[in-house]
Amino acid sequence: MQYTRLGRTGLRVSRLCLGTMNFGPQTSPEDSFAIMDRALELGINFWDTADVYGWKLGERITEKIMGDYFAQGGGRREKVVLATKAYNKVGEWPNEGRLSKLRIKKGCEDSLKAMKTDYVDLFQMHHIDRDCPWDECWEAMEQLVREGKVLYIGSSNFGGWHLAAAQENAKRRNFLGLVSEQSLYNLNARTVELEVIPACEHYGLGLIPWSPLGGGLLGGILQKPTEGRRAGIKLDEALTAKITAWEALCAGMGEKPADVALAWLLSNKIVTAPIIGPRDTAQLDGSLRALEIQLSAETLKKLDEIFPPVGKGGPAPEAYAW
Repeated sequence: MQYTRLGRTGLRVSRLCLGTMNFGPQTSPEDSFAIMDRALELGINFWDTADVYGWKLGERITEKIMGDYFAQGGGRREKVVLATKAYNKVGEWPNEGRLSKLRIKKGCEDSLKAMKTDYVDLFQMHHIDRDCPWDECWEAMEQLVREGKVLYIGSSNFGGWHLAAAQENAKRRNFLGLVSEQSLYNLNARTVELEVIPACEHYGLGLIPWSPLGGGLLGGILQKPTEGRRAGIKLDEALTAKITAWEALCAGMGEKPADVALAWLLSNKIVTAPIIGPRDTAQLDGSLRALEIQLSAETLKKLDEIFPPVGKGGPAPEAYAW
């Protein structure tokens, strides 16, 4: 396994992040345990979850599966850089969602209880809360850090200016602030290249791409169109042409489309670890091939032709202005 630092921190994490969203809804607890065992065998130490995974309001199904796994002991919890998130509704009462000080505090403590652990390595704000002032968010996070319940803070689904606002406020408070941003990023979704990636570079944040295969779009959909999440994807004529060219390019390389899609993300120096969401151990094992693929400049150019970046490419404003 390859490892890298998480943003500007000294924390070392695996170049692939184990996503657990399937644990419960798609993958049984027993199979989830097998995937987590295999992840540790492979050296994947970076695991991501969220308080709403399991998709039954307030039940924290995925976090509880992970908690039962950690409770077995054997150093399981100690080997993992554990990341979870808070923002979405976990109940019907007014303060059971978003990012008030109350929600952050209770959300963290409820996650700790569900996962049967004393601390979370990376506690992420799952979305920007435009109604909550940064002083309130950071006051809550600072308290959790002082209490030893949280080690690092991350964000998810933030815009570039949200990252800047958060970090400038944290700086005024002499607080470390954010160390990572988790964003939608793949060959077919490159909007973050405009503002988010430049902000991550400027502030020293690691980028953790979610949906690196575009919900199955980049995983060989023309070969197995009804498998897993691919079944819900509708291809129009333009998208079919793109995916046909994409899968032909991968075939010419002798590589699986999913592996090339991950390798493309890993070739970006700002990317810490794409989140992979295996439904079984075979899928997990298969993901490791991406770490070995080196994309040539010619291949990267071809990928830009198939999946053009936004505007002229690169950061804003140059991507759309002189």
